[in-house]
Amino acid sequence: MSIVRDLERPMPAVDSSQTVSDALHTATAMLARVSTSARLDAELLLEHVTGLSRTAFRTAPERVLPVKAGWSYQQLVKRRMQGEPIAYIRGQEEFWSLLFEVGPDVLIPRAETELVVERALTHIDAEAAASVADLGTGSGAIALALAHERPRAHVVAIDASRPALEMATRNAARLQIPNVRLLHGSWFSPLAGQRFDVVVSNPPYIAVDDPDLSPSVRRFEPSLALLSGRAGFDAIEQIVAGAPLHLVAGGWLILEHGWKQAPAVRDLLVRAGFSRVRSHADLAGHERVTEGSI
Repeated sequence: MSIVRDLERPMPAVDSSQTVSDALHTATAMLARVSTSARLDAELLLEHVTGLSRTAFRTAPERVLPVKAGWSYQQLVKRRMQGEPIAYIRGQEEFWSLLFEVGPDVLIPRAETELVVERALTHIDAEAAASVADLGTGSGAIALALAHERPRAHVVAIDASRPALEMATRNAARLQIPNVRLLHGSWFSPLAGQRFDVVVSNPPYIAVDDPDLSPSVRRFEPSLALLSGRAGFDAIEQIVAGAPLHLVAGGWLILEHGWKQAPAVRDLLVRAGFSRVRSHADLAGHERVTEGSI
């Protein structure tokens, strides 16, 4: 049976006797056609609908699922079967142990991006009032994680998307992180005359016609945060070119990039006058973040 026919076929009707175990079993079987993490997806969606923890599902699998919750659960499962990311369906994603509001206007924060935060923290003195800029902040994940870890730092977060900035502003307020200032603009454009100890960015770095970009990512996540010209380097080149005018002597530029792009990014940094240029591998062993000092 095709996935299309599966999507058109209604899920079994929910009645007052359906248990958590029954609902999870049905959803997992359906999601297995489109997801490699079907059981996890099913549990996360049911957690979102019921407010119960995944532990509660396992300790009380015979708990009866209310009819209204069962109907809502079906709708979320159908959205997931159409490829919509779990984070967008739930409207939230965890990053650096902080819970962020996310939606189609921002890129979903990913685990490999935490490497940017790790590297930046090594260059930000915990006792100093360091100045930090995050270019293309999206949901605010990197900027807010750094501001949370370094409350004495002054963090500026920039994005060209006003809806993204609005979401980052809500995240800052909800997480009660006050030492972040959010500005609208493209890369360094709102920062004329300003210099920073550290500049970080997870810019778009995917080529427009990259065959490895998954259809679900291309369909649901914002192209502004993903695609960067024919070779995927347009944004990185702009940031590297502008960074020397916005870093103090000895300041650091830290960039996330594609797992095959590290050599080219190192070359860009060296040619722009950066020293101590090096790349760092993520947990999968891929060189994902490159940094240099001016």
